[in-house]
Amino acid sequence: MVMYPTRYHRPRDVCDAVRLFAAGEDATYLAGGHTLLPTMKLRLAHPSDLIDLCVLAELHGISTQDDVLSIGATTLHREVADSSVVRRWIPALAGLAASIGDRHVRNRGTIGGSVANNDPAADYPAAVLGLGAIVVTDRRRIAADAFFVSMYETALEPGEIIRRIEFPIPEQAGYAKFRSAASRYAIAAVFISKRGAIVRVTVTGAGSAGVFRLRAMEQALEKDFLPASVALSQIDSGALLSDLNGTPAYRANLIAVLARRALGRLGEAQSYK
Repeated sequence: MVMYPTRYHRPRDVCDAVRLFAAGEDATYLAGGHTLLPTMKLRLAHPSDLIDLCVLAELHGISTQDDVLSIGATTLHREVADSSVVRRWIPALAGLAASIGDRHVRNRGTIGGSVANNDPAADYPAAVLGLGAIVVTDRRRIAADAFFVSMYETALEPGEIIRRIEFPIPEQAGYAKFRSAASRYAIAAVFISKRGAIVRVTVTGAGSAGVFRLRAMEQALEKDFLPASVALSQIDSGALLSDLNGTPAYRANLIAVLARRALGRLGEAQSYK
């Protein structure tokens, strides 16, 4: 069996993490590790250096300022789910975090790791895009609409670190998910938010290119923010996944059902524990 040596690093701060990344031959950052470590175990990845971001206090924590809820990149799913601040200002986000995986996943996985990985069935991308959040890195501020590029692909450049995610606080928001009984990932999930006259509707788990916005449904809900408006928007099944969990037509119908459920859960920190 061929062994792949990997050096583990505990950086002092973000600048030190960036320095370590640049010095490594094929370095990578480690957050929750729920994707990276299994990939390494299967020998599909063998980085020269692992740089642990979870040791950095500056990347951790939850706060509010003006109309923005800020969550540090290494904040755990459990902490988001249990936070009284998140439950007060964006309860749908707390409910979303509570629906991720199981207790083991929620006690280790981080919001920044999930967003940076951009798994096509992950929950957090739906909230980041659905709330029009800003991803703040060590180099710049990236709007959610520009951040998610495609499946497992984001606008992050090599070595770039997510510091925090800034969520504009909506007037109303709701989330509904239909998940696989085996993996607990979303077969389809819908996040809906309203802020002033602007409505955002996002879907995760169902798109062939990852998370996406439903513009037609947004326009229908901007005219009349009621569950009945969902039926007025067309869902193009051509861009949806076809796999063992369902056909594109099945997922299109499921998205409509979940959108109505999300509207019925506005202001709720829905729990799936």
